[in-house]
Amino acid sequence: MAVQLSSACFCALAQRRVQKIRAVASEDFATLKAEDDKAKLGGSELKVTRLGIGAWSWGDTSYWNNFDWDDRKMKAAKAAFDMSVDCGITFFDTAEVYGSRVRTNGYELGPPLFVCSQFSLGAINSETLLGRFIKERKKKTPEVDVAVATKFAALPWRLGRQSVLTALKDSLSRLGLSSVELYQLHWPGIWGNEGYIDGLGDAVEQGLVKAVGVSNYSEKRLRNAYEQLRKRGVPLASNQVNYSLIYRLPEENGVKAACDELGVTLIAYSPIAQGKPYSISVHFFILFASAWICVAT
Repeated sequence: MAVQLSSACFCALAQRRVQKIRAVASEDFATLKAEDDKAKLGGSELKVTRLGIGAWSWGDTSYWNNFDWDDRKMKAAKAAFDMSVDCGITFFDTAEVYGSRVRTNGYELGPPLFVCSQFSLGAINSETLLGRFIKERKKKTPEVDVAVATKFAALPWRLGRQSVLTALKDSLSRLGLSSVELYQLHWPGIWGNEGYIDGLGDAVEQGLVKAVGVSNYSEKRLRNAYEQLRKRGVPLASNQVNYSLIYRLPEENGVKAACDELGVTLIAYSPIAQGKPYSISVHFFILFASAWICVAT
């Protein structure tokens, strides 16, 4: 370094240029490596990090957080979000029913059941929190690219494709986004599933989502959804189900085999079976595809 500092101006400038080129090359390599570490969801063009963060607990007071939500837990959720992004995990999964009530026809819904509207199931909606965290992070690091997945609640009184679009637009409003990367049907409806699938296709065609998927779908329902979307030229990207080393039902009921056959990515929620001790703020989920399997520890 002493020789470089005492060299002619030309040499100093040349060294700076070499360092700049090396820095740019390093950044390009890091970007390429980050892309290589991502998984493509089914037949869609969407790529996300193989490890994702589920935001079910954020704002919830019906199942998580010892039935209480306070400023300390809010800060813990925010810290978990920032730490995840810092570690390169940028795929976040939420849902309209996570963390707060959804008011429809005098009812409010939250996992796992719908109840009378006088009973509150959350302090603040998880989508609202995730949108806030993304906005705050982008102010600090504008280049950060967060992929958001959220879900439609197949409530009995929601009928037809328009109900999917209406719910999606409400979710986008809470998130503060114009579109999301992945929109999923949270569970099969009691009836009207064909209309819901049409709504997913409409959402893709209207540019509101980059990819669509389902959740908690059986093999038969998965195949039906896949075929209905295929006829419109829309790929079914994923099926999110409960899957872990402890709970391996998808291997036994044909769901994983059907995903492998059709090229649908299996997203595993609760991949560590909600084991204790666990974080009140972060719940991991993992992507499973026919070519590879990731296992959380």
